[in-house]
Amino acid sequence: MKTHRLLPAALAALACAGLAGCGAMPGSAPAARAELKPTTGNTASGVVDFSQAGGGVAVVAKVSGLKPGQEHGFHVHEKGDCSSGDGMSAGGHFNPDGHPHGPQDAAHHAGDMPSLKADANGNAEARFTLTGVTIGSGATDLVGRGVIVHVQPDDYKTQPTGNAGARIACGVILKR
Repeated sequence: MKTHRLLPAALAALACAGLAGCGAMPGSAPAARAELKPTTGNTASGVVDFSQAGGGVAVVAKVSGLKPGQEHGFHVHEKGDCSSGDGMSAGGHFNPDGHPHGPQDAAHHAGDMPSLKADANGNAEARFTLTGVTIGSGATDLVGRGVIVHVQPDDYKTQPTGNAGARIACGVILKR
């Protein structure tokens, strides 16, 4: 009978899968996910993954059902509540430090994220790192907050919302 060197790695992978993802393994970086669902009359949906990475939080977003070729405002909101059909139950932008709304390279709300840019098919993928937020502890914790995709681009100037318009998708950030 042959012994395979890959057997321990395969067993580790199976164990990891049995724990609903490696983010659940002891000693791994805190992780969270928001599953975006369309608000009433809209089609945008997707998933946003968050993982603690050094002094920030890495974000990976995959969203479909957007207006092709358009930018869409994208924010973490203060409440993890998507119960209203228009997404307004998620409250305002997550802003525990009281900063003005703005782009990542200036003073901004903790929940201000780069806009999503849809391709010709209405799909968007984004990867970036947020600073000043955490997963799982403290006043800047993203867990239990809402994620909103807006119908229009964020102008990063208009206070306090960025003039991004209606909310077309909403999801709640849950620890993984």
